[in-house]
This record gives sequence, structure tokens and C-alpha cells, in this order.
Amino acid sequence: MIKKIGLEHILFLDIETVPQYSHFDDLDLIDQQLYADKTKYQRKDEFDPEEFYDRAGIWAEFGKIVCISVGYFVQRGQREFRTKSFTGTEHQLLLDFADMLNEHFSGRMHLLCAHNGKEFDFPYIARRMVIHEIPLPEKLNLFGKKPWEVPHLDTMELWKFGDYKHFTSLKLLTRILGIPSPKDDIDGSQVRDVYYKEKDIQRIATYCEKDTIAVAQILLRLRDEPLLTDENIISK
Repeated sequence: MIKKIGLEHILFLDIETVPQYSHFDDLDLIDQQLYADKTKYQRKDEFDPEEFYDRAGIWAEFGKIVCISVGYFVQRGQREFRTKSFTGTEHQLLLDFADMLNEHFSGRMHLLCAHNGKEFDFPYIARRMVIHEIPLPEKLNLFGKKPWEVPHLDTMELWKFGDYKHFTSLKLLTRILGIPSPKDDIDGSQVRDVYYKEKDIQRIATYCEKDTIAVAQILLRLRDEPLLTDENIISK
């Protein structure tokens, strides 16, 4: 079935998130308590909420998106894979991303694809759009949809082959499939410091785009097709 999907109908994406504030003390007392309640099972007795705040970016209620990178295939003689990153204020990058979806990837055949996207990227984007009072694009609005109507592909889910307890990171999957690693500069655990301490959003965007390319490469391997080369990739 996966080979029957036209590559030009797929929008590959990855997001990078950070805590909403640089320090736990920047939250008011109510939000500090709500964060403590939200994370108590993950923290257990090992960390207090302040010590655990560096991980706040994984929850849409306490984090924010600082970059969305997308990629898509274009067939013009030689196969091309074009990438683009949305940065800036979270409100603006979400608006820009929504505009792209509505204008270019709203068709019935279009799909969104990410690694662990169904558990993280897609719901995170949707929740942050609701918080910012941005109307959900059709591809993110799952209300009332049946499971087979959800226009999402997840490379981690595809790799499970029905094994629902199996988790495989993007770094591991690219390694075993012989795909160039997207983690050659930073990894997700360092994004917070690069954003708040180094204030280097371009470094984050470059990293995010590499993850997006890696997701596309994984799908190509699952389809038993040749990988992209540097000459095939065009960054806008």
C-alpha cells in the first residue's frame, strides 16, 4: 500500500519545541503548581518541578514551537526534495504553516508525515494553534474523523509493523537503515539551550530540516526506493 501513495502528495515535517519560559521562576504560582501536577508521574521522587522544567517543552500546555520544518517532493525531470522552515514568534510561524497547508496541501490525497508524528508533532501543533486561536487546517482537524480518514503517516508506526509496544528513535532508525544521521550537530535535548542561551534559531532550523529530510529518507527505504542525494535537496 505504501508504494501506491504518490510522493508528491506527502508533506514531511518536524517541529522543535522549548519550554515557554527560560526559567521555572518565570511562571506564576498557579502555573508552577499546574506544572507540578502535570509532571508528577514523570518526575516521581527524583526531581522537584523546578529541576524538571528543562523538559517542559514536550508538553504543549507548558512548551512552545520555535521551528516547523517541512519538505516535499517535486518531480521535474530529476527528483527534487524541497525544504522550508518556519521560525519567528510562535503565533506567526503557526499562521504561516497553516496558510501553507490550506493553500497547497489541503487536497483529499494529501498526507502529513513525521516520525512519531501521531503522538507528538501533529497533536502538539494542533493544541498550540487552538491556544493561539488559529483555526485548525483540515489536515489537523481530526474531530469526527474515522481512523482510516486521518490524513497522517508516521514512520515510527510504519516501522512497528503492528508491534504496538515498540519504540524506535529517529537516530536509531536512520543508523540501522544506512541513512545519514540528522543528529550530527545537536539533538533534541540541546534545543532549549541553543534557543535561550545561544539564541541561535538558524542552528535549530538547520537541525529541524535535517530531521525532516531523514523522515523522507526513511519512507523511501520503506518503499525500497533510492535515497535522496545532496543534489536532490533544495532548501528555500
